[in-house]
Amino acid sequence: MPESSPASDPIASITARTAAEIAEAVRDLVDTGQLEPGASLPPVRALAEQLSVNRNTVVAAYGLLVQAGVAVTRGRAGTRIVDLQPLPQEGFTHAPGLVDIASGNPDPDLLPDATTALAQLTADEPVLYGQPVIDPDLAKWARGVFAADLGEAELTVTAGSADAVQRLLADSLTIGDAVGFEQPCFLTTLQTAQAAGYRPVPMPVDNQGLTVDGLRSALEEGIRALVVTPRAHNPTGAVISAARARDLAALLSEYPHVLIVEDDHFWQVSGHQYRSIIPEGHPRWALVRSVSKSLGPDLRVGIVGSDRLTAARLAAHIRSGAMWVSHLLQRLTYLLTSHPETPRQLAHAADEYARANADLVEQLAAKGIAATSADGVNAWINLETPAAPIVTALADYGWLVRDGAEFSLDDTDDAMNHIRVTIHQLTAEQMGQFVADLAEVLGR
Repeated sequence: MPESSPASDPIASITARTAAEIAEAVRDLVDTGQLEPGASLPPVRALAEQLSVNRNTVVAAYGLLVQAGVAVTRGRAGTRIVDLQPLPQEGFTHAPGLVDIASGNPDPDLLPDATTALAQLTADEPVLYGQPVIDPDLAKWARGVFAADLGEAELTVTAGSADAVQRLLADSLTIGDAVGFEQPCFLTTLQTAQAAGYRPVPMPVDNQGLTVDGLRSALEEGIRALVVTPRAHNPTGAVISAARARDLAALLSEYPHVLIVEDDHFWQVSGHQYRSIIPEGHPRWALVRSVSKSLGPDLRVGIVGSDRLTAARLAAHIRSGAMWVSHLLQRLTYLLTSHPETPRQLAHAADEYARANADLVEQLAAKGIAATSADGVNAWINLETPAAPIVTALADYGWLVRDGAEFSLDDTDDAMNHIRVTIHQLTAEQMGQFVADLAEVLGR
């Protein structure tokens, strides 16, 4: 078998020995067009053997490439040169002429009307430098919310849940650190791992949430942090059961150094109880709650309750960059949340999301198509066949859906056979038509 040459394999031209030199050589190949966007880099062991260096040297080199934005890592799927094509974005789609049931947005008709709160904002005094970084009324309200679930917690306000998760991980991890992510995984969380150079470790999810075996395997693999969704898991809608939460907490109690991040994004409109997997007395933890699904995605306000050390690091991270989240947004969040009509409106929204999803699941079942949606705004549909051609076929029928492969950490799990849809803005007739079209495409 002929040996590869530099002409056929650009990596074969590298003769560097240190991590910095290897990274620089790869960057030269990228900048000169010899390594194209999306190209795979060799497995760590293979390149180490080629260069006669320790594998940790190659790990460090790949970390430098990720840090420089040249490469991304996808765990078992390996490390690749950054593809210039845009990554899928949660909440954003661009497909003129198609009915969009892919974006994962809340129903605008179920969001509280902000007119009165916005008018009240205009009467407030402007907030200047030197004021508390958290609006005092919002802080008082949030302390009560967190105390009811976790007792005493230090508070931090971030620009939404995705911002909170990114900063929490950045404050505790370094390039190459292993992080446990649910499998399938929320799009934005997955992209956070890719961009920061963490090593994502998949933790499978079933109908009771994160599995004990999946968590145990990730812990044994050396994760230093994990991100978990206690309810309304995106994309599957799974909710962690009481028994599962106890088992997960018992397991995590043996790993006090691991940062536990709970992303409770659907908390204000969930019909399910919050069940934490954080063990009592655990040193490092954070509960993240945003208002995107309940009050509106554009508010960009996330409230984090955490232990003191985690809060101090998070606050320092924010002060060194954004400094604080706009008090206009914080104040608007408080005014909307504290309005006397808001609890009734949120309860109505929770009922409507549950009703519509249950209706879709029932209609699909009548066609022999399995789907789940225990909680959240989405439904997770099992096609029992690779989703990519079905997504294309549905587009021909006028439907834009989200391919389950986009939620996969390593492209090997069953997510490849699923699609995620968000149907709350459809009329009854449109929903029936979607079910009929999907059944026809699947030959049911």
